[in-house]
Amino acid sequence: MSIAEIILIAIGLAMDAFAVAVACSITLKCLSFRCVFRLAFHFGLFQAMMPVIGWFASYSAHKYIAAWDHWIAFGLLAFIGGKAICGALKAKDDDEGPKKKDPTRGMSLVVFSVATSIDALAVGISLAAIEVDIVTPAIIIGVVTAFLTIVGMFIGKRLGGKFGQKVEILGGLILIGIGIKILVSHMLLS
Repeated sequence: MSIAEIILIAIGLAMDAFAVAVACSITLKCLSFRCVFRLAFHFGLFQAMMPVIGWFASYSAHKYIAAWDHWIAFGLLAFIGGKAICGALKAKDDDEGPKKKDPTRGMSLVVFSVATSIDALAVGISLAAIEVDIVTPAIIIGVVTAFLTIVGMFIGKRLGGKFGQKVEILGGLILIGIGIKILVSHMLLS
């Protein structure tokens, strides 16, 4: 498998992380270096590790992973997207309202990292099936995801600053849409 093919796979895998980064940065009051680093680092790390896990587990766990991965990703993204929409609808436009939770910290960060990288598990299984060494693809997938996460956060912050709550609702809808896309694409391919 060529480097160009691996980069294309990495870009495809990173699109979910990119969209989630856009949605997350919309809700942030201030886009700090720490927030960007945390999200990019975790998304890149999880996206790099999932193919490795899939590669090693390919022989014994394929049928179990394939049966549930799309449902887990859908459930996590739909839940977080629903919470984002509810939070945006309840929020007041003034600064005296309750402080918004930072999606680049705690359980939100873990949930987003897992939800956006579950499809990379299947890629690891596929790479094992065609006998591709996993080290180079994992590194490229992680780096591309981290880069596109950073780009997504800056795009999201610009959109959030211009359109406010409406974009927060859109961000929640995007997360739910990504979950639906994962679910539908898996069901169509099955």
